[in-house]
Amino acid sequence: MRDKTLTTPYPPLDADPHFSRVVRYFRGSDYAAWAAGTAAFPTALYLWEMGDRTGARLRTSLRLGGVLGFVGGFLFAYQRSSLRFWGWTENKREEEKDLAELSQLAKEGKPLYGSSDQPGWVQAAAYRNSLFSQLKFSAFPRFNLVNHPHHGTDPAKYGAQTAAKDESS
Repeated sequence: MRDKTLTTPYPPLDADPHFSRVVRYFRGSDYAAWAAGTAAFPTALYLWEMGDRTGARLRTSLRLGGVLGFVGGFLFAYQRSSLRFWGWTENKREEEKDLAELSQLAKEGKPLYGSSDQPGWVQAAAYRNSLFSQLKFSAFPRFNLVNHPHHGTDPAKYGAQTAAKDESS
């Protein structure tokens, strides 16, 4: 499958970053956005109840609102981090961290994006299913949990040798 080339205002780092990598690259502002999302949902429910009293007990609603706010805040923080990987927002810090991390892996002779026991066709299907999936979190949250070689970047910039493509995929 041919990768689509996008023009972005910042250098793209990874078209389909692994879940653990996105979370590791969270900034303090991402954690703040997550905390704000967690607090905003139950706060909105409480303020709504203050404005229109029903006399209902809010304890269960506030707990559920806290859980939903926690999940929604995490998805928002994850999406913000993903936008930096794609080069859609400022990513200087991630670019330096990415270069240092993957260059070190290349020096050690390890695969840049991890190894997988799954066949090539499964890795390719996982890539196709999770590529830009962070844009549709509202419909169906999906993460890249499979290590695969499809990332839309040239491994040579990290000093890695490019391996021959697997013909079985």
